[in-house]
Amino acid sequence: MAKKVNRWFAAGAKLHWSKSDTQTQRRRNALASRKGKLLPTARALQALANVTTDPETRRKAHADAQYFYAHYKAKKKRAK
Repeated sequence: MAKKVNRWFAAGAKLHWSKSDTQTQRRRNALASRKGKLLPTARALQALANVTTDPETRRKAHADAQYFYAHYKAKKKRAK
């Protein structure tokens, strides 16, 4: 029996992220959707950037993901 292939991305919880929002609003909404956790927020935004076909969305989601990865890394470094 052939294995069923799922071809569509399932993002899980909604990010409440929109490319038309300001940078601050996008990041605030994305962080709030993941209960203030930096790494899951960064991963969700990176996943969005990877699957979208819209260049503007890809660029903004990737930039926001990098922002959260950098903050996570800095926070982790301070904890040592």
